[in-house]
Amino acid sequence: MAVAVVDRDAESATATAGALHAAGHRAGTYPADVTDAHAVEDLFDRAERDLGPVTLAVNVAGVLRTGEVTECSDADWAELFAVNTTGVFHTARAAARRMKPRGQGCIITVSSNAGGVPRAGMAGYGASKAAATLFTKSLGLELAPHGIRCNVVSPGSTDTPMQRAFSPGGPEAVIAGDPDAYRVGIPLGRLAAAEDIAAAVCFLASDAARHITMHDLYVDGGATLRA
Repeated sequence: MAVAVVDRDAESATATAGALHAAGHRAGTYPADVTDAHAVEDLFDRAERDLGPVTLAVNVAGVLRTGEVTECSDADWAELFAVNTTGVFHTARAAARRMKPRGQGCIITVSSNAGGVPRAGMAGYGASKAAATLFTKSLGLELAPHGIRCNVVSPGSTDTPMQRAFSPGGPEAVIAGDPDAYRVGIPLGRLAAAEDIAAAVCFLASDAARHITMHDLYVDGGATLRA
């Protein structure tokens, strides 16, 4: 497998590529900011030149800003949409431009369950993720006649540095929920691990999901009580 690792943090991207090399995969490091359309187009050109045609693109970049709407700054709102929504647009568009003439490919956006369920203190974040989700589904409708599938993975609370910074009360508080904030806990009684989200992405990218497109797969331990 050949993987193009994209991150605006070059050091982090290099570390990830190194881990992939150690596991026996080909990998290239492509530092870029997904909010920059020209940088995204350039990284796709370089990745295809180095590693071959892109057949799978996964949108994972994201930022989190929390707080009540009345206290949300213009800068926080702009950054949420620049990364979580416009970044998805730039990356998915670049991938689609290359996949469409070839008649094959798969695009997956890692969104959030906050994009489908109201969360107190997360209006901006949820709105940016909801936009990314609907964009990806709409793109899937456009690209279906060309044999390209577009799906969404929507994680709930996941044990990451971003989650830990957001939840000073620790995982126990997140699992228990917060009735005062109208927030249900996690029925399965655990935070997701990054591997849980990766497994969902791998499934949707695989031939086992060849007849699935425009789907939003919630991976949140039942936290949103999805029907």
